[in-house]
Amino acid sequence: MTNLTEDARNYITTHQEFFCTTGLGAAFKTFSLTLALPLSITAILGNVLIILALRKVSSLHPPSKFLLGSLACTDLGVGLISHPIRSGFFLSPDHSEDCHYFWILFNITGFVFGGVSLLTMTAISVDRLLALSMGLRYKQLVTVRRVRVLVITFWIFCTFGSITVLYSLRLTLGIGCAAFLPCTIISTFCYIKIYRTLRFSHAQVLSQSHQGQQNREGTPLNKARYKKTVSTVLWVQISLLACSLPFGSLVSFASITGSVDPAAQSFKVIVSLAVTLMLSNSTLNPFLYCWKMTEMRQAVKDTIRQFCC
Repeated sequence: MTNLTEDARNYITTHQEFFCTTGLGAAFKTFSLTLALPLSITAILGNVLIILALRKVSSLHPPSKFLLGSLACTDLGVGLISHPIRSGFFLSPDHSEDCHYFWILFNITGFVFGGVSLLTMTAISVDRLLALSMGLRYKQLVTVRRVRVLVITFWIFCTFGSITVLYSLRLTLGIGCAAFLPCTIISTFCYIKIYRTLRFSHAQVLSQSHQGQQNREGTPLNKARYKKTVSTVLWVQISLLACSLPFGSLVSFASITGSVDPAAQSFKVIVSLAVTLMLSNSTLNPFLYCWKMTEMRQAVKDTIRQFCC
């Protein structure tokens, strides 16, 4: 325990100049705080509504609903914890202990929430592919209990992985990049496979209709619901990539090439803006759910009416 404390103090002392707010300026801090407040409030309110509304959505299989609820919980954590910690970081005096502790806490919570979001999005893409390819066996294989165990595993893995921040931020970022690539490849493969399967299924339906054969009643409706769900999670996946790639690209470029001065003011400003964009993903997701899912939108409206009444 003593060694751990000493390592943490050494880490703070060694990285004091780089990981504080020195060089950003009061105007940029004010600008960042002004952005953080509405993003945090919107993320909290939006994701609370999504979590409450999910109980009223009947078109989703319970395991799929649990995965979306887990994703909404991580987004809620960003608004409820990560944004206030980052605001505390900006409000702390330069080179103070509070400044460094806020920075460490922000990196730990960011790694946990970001990691769980990434793994959950990958699990959702696999879940959608299994729902399409397995047919009736899907409900027997994918159960709420198994999905719950999987999500708990995600939280445990990311929590232990975040502890590496106390030893080396470079190691933590390396772990994040190492996990980001395979997760993105798996999700991309799943969506390509889903697209090709749906296209082949559509061609079969057209062929059968030309031959005078009839499909089972209700199949088009189920396929329509499935397509809406896939479209929703695909948009959420694209949003996650679009908001995370700028920060990941900056960090990867700076780490690999070594040609960027991390103490430069311009680099700090760009990285800070990239972090703000990455955090804004938690605010954007509830709007994507309501935009792409009619039943979710109606459930959110009903929930708001209940609160208002």
